[in-house]
Amino acid sequence: MIGYFPSSEKLIMKYAFILSTLLLFSVGVFGQGNSLEYEGEKYIKNIKQLTFGGENAEAYFSSDGKKLIFQSKRDGRGCDQIYTMNIDGSDTKMVSTGTGRTTCAFFYKSMKKIVYSSTHLGSLECPPTPDFSKGYVWPIYSSFDIFRAKPDGSGVKRLTKSPGYDAEATVSPDGKTIVFTSMRDGDLDIYSMDRNGKNVKRLTDALGYDGGPFFSPDGKQIVYRSYHPKTEAEIARYKDRLANDLIEPNNFEVWVMNADGSNKRQVTKLGDASFAPYFHPSGKKIIFSSNHLAKDERKRNFDILMINLDGTALERITTYESFDGFPMFSPDGKKLVFASNRNAKKRGDTNVFIADWVE
Repeated sequence: MIGYFPSSEKLIMKYAFILSTLLLFSVGVFGQGNSLEYEGEKYIKNIKQLTFGGENAEAYFSSDGKKLIFQSKRDGRGCDQIYTMNIDGSDTKMVSTGTGRTTCAFFYKSMKKIVYSSTHLGSLECPPTPDFSKGYVWPIYSSFDIFRAKPDGSGVKRLTKSPGYDAEATVSPDGKTIVFTSMRDGDLDIYSMDRNGKNVKRLTDALGYDGGPFFSPDGKQIVYRSYHPKTEAEIARYKDRLANDLIEPNNFEVWVMNADGSNKRQVTKLGDASFAPYFHPSGKKIIFSSNHLAKDERKRNFDILMINLDGTALERITTYESFDGFPMFSPDGKKLVFASNRNAKKRGDTNVFIADWVE
């Protein structure tokens, strides 16, 4: 989460997969058959693969823990659409319009509604991919708006109508509030609104990117990712990219604030690309994805890590040498769902996995 520029985050996965393919041969993973577990992954057991092929990511639990909603590029489509499935991988259904590009889907608490972002009002076609000639960037499509629909995809209603990017929406545990990222005031900031799109409130205002927000289990806090340029050169570079609807995801840190936007504090100080943060069931730790432990010079390996709210006790959760990301705990805290390149059948495949959380 939300995450995400999100379809764009999956470009990170593709990027990471090149290294992964070589490492798989060097460590002999291909000889392990269908084993999904790797040495050192003590917190996740009985891992099960739920999708098989294509690009699948950002899978998030329903409030009863029985279903997942996720985005996927499959079936020959040029960009992501939103799907739901049972937590055993069965009954997979597309629930977005099938047009434009979608990202960042979430269930309402009642499970009678879903929320997601889409560009389909701007164009029925997939928006163009960014130009990487000036470096690795994520596109911030100005045609992204946030929509509400029934779980089967019917009854689509537009919730945001401001010019510019509106995406990365998630819902509070009580189902009353949506938190999201928007460009409506000229910068990438986090906002909240009622579940029907009313009473929009700006929660962050520092120059830079604030996004990917998720509520704590008790709904009193929000965890998010941030990049705040400091030097004149960094500020100029950030503003230049932003003017072209782009952002560079090379240095994100994890932050936490109260649900009303007060008491902002930085959790990580890793100096790397840390994103997709989510609260541990205790509300005292954060689980997230980062390339902080990558050993290759280009930092292409992303692992899932965990850290205390005060920034202490950093732990590595996954050890697979490619991409692991988008972790989310089930409502009862007993399972973890995440996306990974592990056990991919071809380059670029990213799939959704579910595991028992053992702690």
